Amino acid sequence: MKRTILTTAILALLYAKTEAQTVINIDTTNKSTLTIEGNIDAYYGYDFNKLQTKDRPYFVSHSRNNEVNLNFAYVSFKYSSERLRATLAPGFGTYMNANYAAETGSLKYIVEAYAGFKPFAKKNIWLDIGILPSPYTYESAFSFNQLVYTRTYGAENTPYYQAGARLSLPLSKKLSANLYLLNGWQQISDVNNSLSFGSNLELNANEHLTLDWDTYIGDESSAAHPDYRTRYFTDLYAVWNPSEKVSIAACVYGGLQQRLTDDNTMGNSYWWQANTALKYSFSKHHSLSARVEYFDDKDGVIVQPVTNVIGFNSFSESLCYNWNITDKVLFRVEARYFQSGNEVYIKETTPVKNDLWMIAGVTTRF
Repeated sequence: MKRTILTTAILALLYAKTEAQTVINIDTTNKSTLTIEGNIDAYYGYDFNKLQTKDRPYFVSHSRNNEVNLNFAYVSFKYSSERLRATLAPGFGTYMNANYAAETGSLKYIVEAYAGFKPFAKKNIWLDIGILPSPYTYESAFSFNQLVYTRTYGAENTPYYQAGARLSLPLSKKLSANLYLLNGWQQISDVNNSLSFGSNLELNANEHLTLDWDTYIGDESSAAHPDYRTRYFTDLYAVWNPSEKVSIAACVYGGLQQRLTDDNTMGNSYWWQANTALKYSFSKHHSLSARVEYFDDKDGVIVQPVTNVIGFNSFSESLCYNWNITDKVLFRVEARYFQSGNEVYIKETTPVKNDLWMIAGVTTRF
């Protein structure tokens, strides 16, 4: 029986031609299904500051310079039944190399891997345990559905994944909540003996507007940051689709990091960001996206400048052309300009305040 199911799954994946995902009915009695889907994002990026290295600082997505490379490829296997669900999604690419650098062994290749169950048969409450997707900001690592091809500083400097447990609670038809017990701030392998707490509150106000509010509280002390203590973080974002042609998203967030000072007293460091993105579709296949953002980490809590300055801040403006070749193939070209109050960027070998980046890529889904 197991061999038959596996053979059917492989054949369905290879020969599916019309759907963006393959759904296999395993057991109609228990309403069990296996969904297989995936994504490949390949790109070429060029930094006009003529970096002397292939690695672009400050980013984990599309992080290589002046070369054709694979940003992110994954295959996701999702099993679901009436009271059980599970997801396994391995991933590969430069995004995985950069974002999972702190993880060890095979953990470097796991995008998602969790199992969940429904404790009460008549209530839509779920408990999931494992490596989970992050609720923070409206952006994710998956390029296909992003309004703009690249990610903001805001998204790149919050967790893309989390390890722990998630309790999902429907509060009403429009309002839902998720509560998290976590190893830490984007950590699969825990770096201290304390667990962290996160929350997500999502309001689907109507078919056009979604509002999200997220929080994080946790002890961030580690061998790398022995002076760090409790971290507090919150974000608020909205996604609005007023028509088929227009999509708008906006996000603001702020964080506070407690730090032990040299005289053994407690000090506070702050960071924050704000951004908004707009996409306008001229036709079924062609659209333009634009985005503005500001990121400020004056005390270097999250971002350490690669130049000899203290504190990081930057404006960024993006303009992106999107060509939906089919509903499963998307070609994009983006120009992105950066301006900072400090010399946080490098032109050849000289610290400067500005940078220009061009990137083109093809994203496919199946």
